[in-house]
Amino acid sequence: MSVVSTPSPLLTAPGAVPGLPEGPDAAVAWHYGDPFGEQRAAAQRVAVVDRSHRFVFTITGAERLTWLHTVSSQHIAALGDRRSAENLDLDLNGRVLHHFVLSDLDGTLWVDTEGERGPDLLGFLQKMVFWADAKPEPADYAVLSLLGPRVRELTGALGVEQLPGVYEVAPLSGGGFLRRMPWPTEDSYDLLVPRAELSRWWSRLTEAGAEPAGLWAFEALRVAALRPRLGVDTDDRTIPHEARWIGGIAEHGAVHLDKGCYRGQETVARVHNLGKPPRHLVLLHLDGSADSRPVTGDPVTAGGRAVGRLGTIVDHYELGPIALALIKRTIPADTALAAGSMAAAIDPESMPADDEPQAGRVAVDRLRGR
Repeated sequence: MSVVSTPSPLLTAPGAVPGLPEGPDAAVAWHYGDPFGEQRAAAQRVAVVDRSHRFVFTITGAERLTWLHTVSSQHIAALGDRRSAENLDLDLNGRVLHHFVLSDLDGTLWVDTEGERGPDLLGFLQKMVFWADAKPEPADYAVLSLLGPRVRELTGALGVEQLPGVYEVAPLSGGGFLRRMPWPTEDSYDLLVPRAELSRWWSRLTEAGAEPAGLWAFEALRVAALRPRLGVDTDDRTIPHEARWIGGIAEHGAVHLDKGCYRGQETVARVHNLGKPPRHLVLLHLDGSADSRPVTGDPVTAGGRAVGRLGTIVDHYELGPIALALIKRTIPADTALAAGSMAAAIDPESMPADDEPQAGRVAVDRLRGR
């Protein structure tokens, strides 16, 4: 597994505390001594987060977009230069194997994904090239994230005249680019920079006013925004509808519902047109007075019966202990739940509306005269 398993050089920054050794974020700083202050900086001012444990690779070749379009869930055949999108790789049964972000810049498609899963995604794509003019290969680049409304004050340090729009890309001098994302906050930007330049960029941004923030801050804001993380908030049964990944680029989704065939499309179409997902992603508020905490993957129970799976658990600077969970669709929002020894309650605003009849079901009923 290459560079992502190596501890980030930014762990030597003052106050840096690494993620738990057994977790997916051990290679980067979890916080710098003030977790809630770092979250406030990311939400209200401007903070820089080390996410250099993400796996980055490139795809070059004239058919890079049209080829990837045929083997993934998003509509990217005509993405356009300096544009980005979110995308999924599904198995034959429509279960999510990989979630990734892609950006096209000057003839190269850049892809970044979860560090532990990146080599598998790259290996799969390399096997699927066949005769297409597309060449996936590793790239020694790293990801930093800038969060907060005062990012606009850093255009000079970034070397850009103006900030890009959502899913748009601005090239950086010396290699790499700046990309705006629609989450975890309204003001979220990723920098993909040469890994050898990671420390230089960190110093440049912090000297310009960005406050260091650990991944704890990013994760807390991500959970509050109801954005799942693959392998943490999902399991090996998760389908896109359950994790809120349905939608084209304009909807900030990762699954376009009107495109050609790709692996797993049958399940996506069947659920969208005829069925309902068995589970859905919700935000849980947890009782922080419990003596012990559950862990990711633990069951969520109602009356002693398992009704869901716990994902990311994190302390939010305003909301307190919160978590994402995949809960059975039939569970009402006011159901008393437990996550381990902690009482849990569904945030009613996080419950998706799924009472509209599917187009396919309506068509079938019309054919049957109903």
